[in-house]
Amino acid sequence: MLPDATKPEVKAAVELLFKVQVESVQMLNRPGKVKRFGRAMGRRKDTRRAYVSLKPGQEINFGGEA
Repeated sequence: MLPDATKPEVKAAVELLFKVQVESVQMLNRPGKVKRFGRAMGRRKDTRRAYVSLKPGQEINFGGEA
């Protein structure tokens, strides 16, 4: 997900990709962890996550149609 994506953009993308109806979207900014890279201390990138709630009766099938 792009770090500057908005809730309406995420909702439109999920509805278009998975052919479902989205009820709500919650956004979360997660700071990157401080980790050791060899001798130096470094920092992982910050990430942004989206939690999407679907309307009742909607479902995303990640397994695909068999």
